[in-house]
Amino acid sequence: MTNVNSSVLDDATFPNGGGTRPSKEASTVDGLMMDTSLTTQLLFRRMQTVCGQRRVVTITDDGRRMSQTFEQVSRRAASFAQALGSLGVCRGDRVGSLLWNTQEHVETYYATMGLGAVLHTINPRLHDEQVIYTINHAGDRVIVVDSSLVDQLDRVLDKLPSVEHVVIVGDGDGDGDGDGDGSTSAKVHRYSEMVTLGEGVHFEWPALEESWGACLCYTSGTTGNPKGVLYTHRAIVLHALTMAGVGGLQVQEGDRVLALVPMFHSLGWGLPFVVTVTGSDLVLPGRNLGPEAVARVIRDERITWAGGVPTLWMDLLRHVEDPSNKDPVDLSSLRMILCGGAKVAVPLMRAYDEKLSVTLIQGWGMTETLPGAAMSLDTPSPSGKRWPRRGQVGRVSPLYEMRIVDVDGSVLPADGTSVGEVEISGPIVAGSYYGPEDTADKFHEGWLRTGDLGTLSSDGWLDITDRAKDAIKSGGEWISSQDLESALMAHPAVHEAAVIGVPDPRWSERPAAYVVVSQHGPTDEELREHLRSHVAKWWIPDEYHRVDTLPRTSTGKFDKKELRRHREDMAGRLQKISPAKNT
Repeated sequence: MTNVNSSVLDDATFPNGGGTRPSKEASTVDGLMMDTSLTTQLLFRRMQTVCGQRRVVTITDDGRRMSQTFEQVSRRAASFAQALGSLGVCRGDRVGSLLWNTQEHVETYYATMGLGAVLHTINPRLHDEQVIYTINHAGDRVIVVDSSLVDQLDRVLDKLPSVEHVVIVGDGDGDGDGDGDGSTSAKVHRYSEMVTLGEGVHFEWPALEESWGACLCYTSGTTGNPKGVLYTHRAIVLHALTMAGVGGLQVQEGDRVLALVPMFHSLGWGLPFVVTVTGSDLVLPGRNLGPEAVARVIRDERITWAGGVPTLWMDLLRHVEDPSNKDPVDLSSLRMILCGGAKVAVPLMRAYDEKLSVTLIQGWGMTETLPGAAMSLDTPSPSGKRWPRRGQVGRVSPLYEMRIVDVDGSVLPADGTSVGEVEISGPIVAGSYYGPEDTADKFHEGWLRTGDLGTLSSDGWLDITDRAKDAIKSGGEWISSQDLESALMAHPAVHEAAVIGVPDPRWSERPAAYVVVSQHGPTDEELREHLRSHVAKWWIPDEYHRVDTLPRTSTGKFDKKELRRHREDMAGRLQKISPAKNT
């Protein structure tokens, strides 16, 4: 063994006390690897070449099947990018997409981001006021809209001053009675014509930097207005690589991937990018997500992997077990389901495992983290931990770090029992929100505060035990209790209102409203009719409880814990919250 010449070392120690260092001033050595930016163009070129013969399949509303290869889709995306450029779209401009899960949405993804512009995915399920807010907040110059959603856009277009161009996808153009005042100057174009104009013309993609913004997704606005999360090219590529790898989504080469999660939700869980890494077909169901339609797509397309919220899989299971089915149900090709958007019940996972021989796993993530920050990918264990582990939301995925903190901000031990707020950090995690609003309280010492309460084990298993706030998650979609309360109190006969989430076997949670009303207050149906003009239809509570007073905490806030206890045992708690006689 060669002896170390101690004369080249002095007595100085490293800053952390970990030994000695050379007396000569230390210097870094630059690596010699190619300095290639991680941008979505890398994934696009893989789609175009290596995986060019894989296919994107779209099932239309009328049941028609459209299928093109990745290579064909990439050529159309390049044509659309050139057409967007001809409209004046350039680096940093925002292009909104008001689209379902279709091939054209995939093309809009790659065209917009590859051009250096920012794609803003617009949620058509939001109420008009929130749609207006997100589009104006983003500053969209162009909106690409499905023909079935033209009327929805028309209702608000006169309130969108930044929108200069509207591009319609599909054969229809709406009936033109969307209640807009017609004052908009936006020019209308046909997607098919724009793509055709660019066919056969070579498009030179611009050079991009990995730190540039690529896609803007908005949270669901559970406390106030939605917040914008601006993903960088680097984050999108890292997420695709992570989710395609060990511990990721479990999508394999040659899989037939059914994307039931909307592409306006957190980049459609990243599936349009993951499939280009794994070399898998992408099957898009349009907007028909009923159990009969889903079962038919799985059977006809020989789906092997599918992803969606728990409600879809509960409905599909009931459909499979319905003896009155006339249409044969064949799920024999399906090997894997990824479930997310809400915590998944173990009985549902066991039912698919034991009755259908399908592995149903769950994952956890947020708009701010992209999906899959934790994945429940355990294997059968002689210790009997399989189902208890599967009942947790998952193990921390590569490139993510998590910790549990107490109310005072101190870090709690990762012992699987200490409950606190989950904080997360990493290169695929938002470091701030888009826009001038002050959101510093959403971050803590460089970590994102998730608002979820949970536990973390020493080997990285995360379990969510509760929510720090009172938002309601129904069918994978967030509902703002505060916005519902404000809408209820906009009724002239409603004096006070408080909304809580109650368990629901199908939707996981549904809103229940407690209201203080005038003597001849509105009926349940009158309240529902009132809310239809204020919130999205699926936000409307299923039940209403009339009370003389609402319980309050010592600080004057509504005591929702008391309301939840009342809801759990109405008979036992009824008198304690002074119910009105017409309850």
